[in-house]
Amino acid sequence: MNTTTNYSAEISTLLNKLIDAGVDLGGRILGALIIFIIGKLLIKWLNRLFAKILIKRKVDASIQSFLKSMVNILLITMLILAIIGKLGIELTGFAALLASAGMAIGMALSGNLSNFAGGIIILAFRPYRVGDYIEAATGAAGTVKEIQIFHTVLVTPDNKIVYAPNGPMSTAVVTNYSRLDTRRVDFSFGVEYGTDFQQVREILMEIIASDNRILSTPEPFVELGSLSDSSVNVTVRVWVKSSDYWNVNFDMNQKVYATFNERGISFPFPQLTVHQG
Repeated sequence: MNTTTNYSAEISTLLNKLIDAGVDLGGRILGALIIFIIGKLLIKWLNRLFAKILIKRKVDASIQSFLKSMVNILLITMLILAIIGKLGIELTGFAALLASAGMAIGMALSGNLSNFAGGIIILAFRPYRVGDYIEAATGAAGTVKEIQIFHTVLVTPDNKIVYAPNGPMSTAVVTNYSRLDTRRVDFSFGVEYGTDFQQVREILMEIIASDNRILSTPEPFVELGSLSDSSVNVTVRVWVKSSDYWNVNFDMNQKVYATFNERGISFPFPQLTVHQG
């Protein structure tokens, strides 16, 4: 009888301990969930506040995106540590676990560390900024939207997002099409042999003069460029604002095609002359 009573007492004690442990664990999980929800809202608010401060202080857009990305990662890291602490996981033990896995983590993060260093180099030497259209030897091309701590975010002309790692971008050859205010647009127009070059030149100068987007300084260049197998190629070089480059390029081709047809200037086409022996 006493043995049965003892077993019942032990089972009761065990059940009480399990219930207490379950209640404690449930409380910790609930607390961690509350911390997560409040933390996410707080991080969102702090990110907005930080962005407003950067705008108010007129910080360069390129530096803004980098700092916002870094601050966001730091805040998320702090939130993760707070949740771990609430769950009852000893941070010292957690740190020891990270230290024991340091070699593997270091190898895994080596690429990101080089990307972080690349981001610092990009911000320091400014080969490009937010809003510039660039083309890199890595194959990435587009308008710079953001410079984050690990990646440069580009938007391509057909509206695709490209995430280019900062490490390779900081060491690759980068062509910046937006840095200077003006660009030169080059054309080559072919006309038939026997066409009066001076007439062609006058027509091209008229077309150039009618477009107020084409700059007068440096002066437009129109000269006979080369004599190919089936055409006389006229070289045209004009200077425009960088923002007008593509519009002038397309409009000029259209105007030349229409005007040459109106003035009787013929475009060449490949010809093959066969001589009978």
